[in-house]
Amino acid sequence: MSTFLSPYPVDSEEVSTLDGSISTTPTTPEGSLYLERTNGKPLSTTVFDTMTRTPPVRNICCVGAGYVGGPTAAVIALQNPHIRVTVVDKDPNRVRRWNSQHPPIYEPGLNDILRVARDGARECTFQNEPNTKSSGSIASDSPSTSSSECTSQCDGSKGVTLAARQPNLIFSTDVAKCISEADIVMIAVNTPTKYRGNGAGSATDMTAFEAVTSVVAQHARPGATIVEKSTVPCRTAQFVQDTLALHRPGVHFEVLSNPEFLAAGTAIKDLLTADRILIGCNPTPTGHRACQALASVYSAWIPRSRIITTNVFSSELAKLVANSMLAQRISSINSIAAVCEATGADVDEVAKAIGADPRIGSKFLKAGIGFGGSCFKKDVLSLAYLADSLRLPEVAEYWRGVIMMNEFARDRFAARVVRCLNNTLVGKKLTVLGYAFKKDTNDTRESPAVEIIRTLVEEGPREIAIFDPCCVPIQMEEEISRFLSPDVLRVNGKGGPVVVYKDAYEACNASDALLITTEFDEFKTSPVSVTSDVALLPTTPEPSEKGGAGKGGLVDPRPLPLKGGEQQQLAVSENDLLALHTYLLKASGDPEVVSGKDPLGRLNPMPECGEECPDCHLQKMTGVAGYGASQGHVSKGRFDWRKIHYHMRKPHWLFDGRRVVDIGTMEKLGFRVESVGRQGR
Repeated sequence: MSTFLSPYPVDSEEVSTLDGSISTTPTTPEGSLYLERTNGKPLSTTVFDTMTRTPPVRNICCVGAGYVGGPTAAVIALQNPHIRVTVVDKDPNRVRRWNSQHPPIYEPGLNDILRVARDGARECTFQNEPNTKSSGSIASDSPSTSSSECTSQCDGSKGVTLAARQPNLIFSTDVAKCISEADIVMIAVNTPTKYRGNGAGSATDMTAFEAVTSVVAQHARPGATIVEKSTVPCRTAQFVQDTLALHRPGVHFEVLSNPEFLAAGTAIKDLLTADRILIGCNPTPTGHRACQALASVYSAWIPRSRIITTNVFSSELAKLVANSMLAQRISSINSIAAVCEATGADVDEVAKAIGADPRIGSKFLKAGIGFGGSCFKKDVLSLAYLADSLRLPEVAEYWRGVIMMNEFARDRFAARVVRCLNNTLVGKKLTVLGYAFKKDTNDTRESPAVEIIRTLVEEGPREIAIFDPCCVPIQMEEEISRFLSPDVLRVNGKGGPVVVYKDAYEACNASDALLITTEFDEFKTSPVSVTSDVALLPTTPEPSEKGGAGKGGLVDPRPLPLKGGEQQQLAVSENDLLALHTYLLKASGDPEVVSGKDPLGRLNPMPECGEECPDCHLQKMTGVAGYGASQGHVSKGRFDWRKIHYHMRKPHWLFDGRRVVDIGTMEKLGFRVESVGRQGR
């Protein structure tokens, strides 16, 4: 006999403030953006009126279908099946890709979420008892091709039936219409560094944000809540409020700050298991109500104790400071790496010693060639510019030093390569392993590899081969042509020295030196287990709590907790379902664990591509599947370094810019290893 599960989660009403107290919101319909203490207390310690209930959120519109808007909206839609979540963008090609099998970005785990939220899910039945079979037969948990995972094993007595759910994630180019229908409008557009005019090189370019704010002001329904998801300078909320008042005088809107704290490559994990949700609001009754409404959306899967409320300006500044502090730690350890190289100390040993101090901690103490990505540099520069505008030049100079040290680490690595190769690269082939700025992402923005390649090209090498396990070769070529020059690319044997490969061994063949510039697992030398998208979905419980360890140390997450007691309508969290999905994929015994499999028999077919789909055409032309909902990055194991060594040219130089290889192991194979933070030969 099956238990019927509703897809609607059980919710609560409380939000935690910074001091750990519990708050709800009053209903007085007034307020302005002027921020002050309430009854002599900071906003974060204000206790809301517990006798009121916040009107439910039924429709959310996210403006901007990029690296923040797309994944954020997908997770919100997954966790709130009763809320319609629409992502709008003026770029029809980007929207087309989100609605196809070829999303414009790759993030581990995004596939499984899109398949449910965008495409809907079928009713399915699963066994809610842990697998008790021997480890050798755990693969029998996998479903047949015609039925879901548990249909064949629950015998109708222990099965739990999960209701079908309708799609509630929509991608659209109809910006005005979708904004006008939304209870909450999130602005998640790009805010890069300004590179011309006043503040060039430091100030935030607010062009896109300003344009979207004007559109939102014209079309948002009265009483809607406007949320800043983009990273913006402190006091931007005042600009938003002024713009709303300019276009819609007399119409009330609330403005919230809700910055994202996502890292490329782990964005889905960061969203599903967020360590905190920060919401900044106006300290007025209507501001508190808007804050509570947004908090109720996140509380579908985030514990209320992790939802932090501040005033709106504190929230805006906290985002800049968070990224700046992380960037500072990376620059700090990279400065020590330079000292280690000169003295004979080992930076990893130093990092381990200082990281053991709980006041310091061990995170972000991995020396390398510097940070990249769209956030760290931009936000540090924005903070420095803010300090300059507030006439705090000493503060601005301090933070600019973080950027200077980052560039120093990158340039010092390139210079070390040239120096070790007798100060000339003429007639030599170098192989760059890694083009994205970090592993498990195809995001190449501000990647250190780009500037390293630029430096090496100037030395006149015979060839610079580039391989990245996650980026699509033809797109890498387009970016190199745009950021460096079309002349540096070699096409049909003619042109410059840069060649992009889709096979790592071809890229390394006859190479004089290898440069590891991204910390992909494929490049490591320690024992490896096959990884894929599923590795970054919610983790399974401890063996003592659930079904115990099985094959390969896997832990069966069942029995999943069923909310609702003995009522007819029960609910199971999407995080728990993803954990079960992950377990069943890993336990299938298939070494080629790839995203897109459906062990629960829950997923609907993906959207069919038309005959004129440019992405399908690109795949046929290049033979590379690329990334997206149907083709996520799958690590098939570590490199065969013996094979690579055999086909390289002597003296087999290996420059490890990410400290991912074991130096002793590589030297035994015959490599000459130069590693960041370690004295060279």
